[in-house]
Amino acid sequence: MKYSAEEATASRDGWCYSFLLAALLAGCQTHPPLVDRAPLVELKQLEPDIHLDIRYATPNNFTGRPLYPKARALLLPEPAQALARVHSALKQKGYGILVYDAYRPWRVTRDLWDSASEADRANGYVADPAIGSRHNRGCAVDVGLYDLSTGREVPMPSEFDDFSIRAHADWTGGPVGPRQSRDELRRAMEPEGFNVLPNEWWHFNYRDCDQHPVLDVPIEGRMKNLP
Repeated sequence: MKYSAEEATASRDGWCYSFLLAALLAGCQTHPPLVDRAPLVELKQLEPDIHLDIRYATPNNFTGRPLYPKARALLLPEPAQALARVHSALKQKGYGILVYDAYRPWRVTRDLWDSASEADRANGYVADPAIGSRHNRGCAVDVGLYDLSTGREVPMPSEFDDFSIRAHADWTGGPVGPRQSRDELRRAMEPEGFNVLPNEWWHFNYRDCDQHPVLDVPIEGRMKNLP
């Protein structure tokens, strides 16, 4: 499936207007300019074999409560297409992409900040809502691997959202197998323009992510349909 250049241009033009308007209205507010529409696409529509384990749609996250009304994985078109290519490459090695989180509305970043400890904020485990997260920009994704033969999650050095040194992308402790799987994921992601966050092996930012506006599009909203 392709996202046409004409559709991308039309969506971008309207989106950029919303961004400029939000910047003018932001003034002295304690959050960045927020945009309430963007050409977000469903990863499952783009690549049905990608598996979802959207933790923030369940109590299985560090807050202990659901933060999304439904489990969806959304990204801007370019990183979405890139992630689909990563998934296709990994299938040749017996793996598939497992998504824990993708686009995240700004309001959820605010909730995560409010739920985090001062130490976790200081260590960079949650994004400051006054700045906004790259997840809010629709170009960051939290991913792991699943085994194509069993459908089961592949063990990694830590669980998702582990706020310890085990979550660091270059941690050298623990069993060899999970570290090899972590590194396999990273090797597959980087050629497609994704860079890992040093203290979270699962978090990957797509190139030029900071150039996109901060979004506060509701996760349950109607998204762009791919042709």
